[in-house]
Amino acid sequence: MPIRIIIVDDHPVVRDGLRGIFSADEAFEVVGEAGDGPEALALTRQTGPDLVLMDLRMPGMSGAELIRRLREQRPGIHVLVLTTFDDDADVLPAIEQGATGYLLKDTPRAELLRAARAAARGEKVLSPTVAGLLTRKVREPEPQRLSPRELEVLGLIARGATNREVAAKLFITEATVKTHLLHIFAKLGVKDRAAAVAAGYETGLLGPASGA
Repeated sequence: MPIRIIIVDDHPVVRDGLRGIFSADEAFEVVGEAGDGPEALALTRQTGPDLVLMDLRMPGMSGAELIRRLREQRPGIHVLVLTTFDDDADVLPAIEQGATGYLLKDTPRAELLRAARAAARGEKVLSPTVAGLLTRKVREPEPQRLSPRELEVLGLIARGATNREVAAKLFITEATVKTHLLHIFAKLGVKDRAAAVAAGYETGLLGPASGA
């Protein structure tokens, strides 16, 4: 039985090229094409493919959202991402939502076909760039997130408030403010208020409004 595949990309020329590649291989049967997420979901319901080959950035729905909804709709389905984007903001959400594989569009034809066969079997398939990115992420511990209250304290400190002023503003004791500050320092890897504020801006925890 051939592997039933649908191709999802908002560029018709790309879809035509991919259809040509997969239709020429008897291991595959292209059962449909879609130009965006909603169309892909409808097509998946109609055709029940084994594998969805999809781009990430398309109108109407993010790639990560489409992957999540495809897997909810058809739990056994495999999704192979084929895109030009290989940064954290694209790769990590796609992998987290259950993409079986992640390749870049400069992947050679023979390698793409091999990867699609492997993905259809449920094997993880990653381009070298993406594999390296994920390896670095595993090695680098994820920074601890600040709680909503800790963010409030940091924001007030950034505006120059003293511990007493923070306590009055948030209706807590100064001792509690000090405890929050200790937690903030530990999570941000800093030793004082000034460094915490600097780290807050560097990491995006504090936006322009926080310094107003």
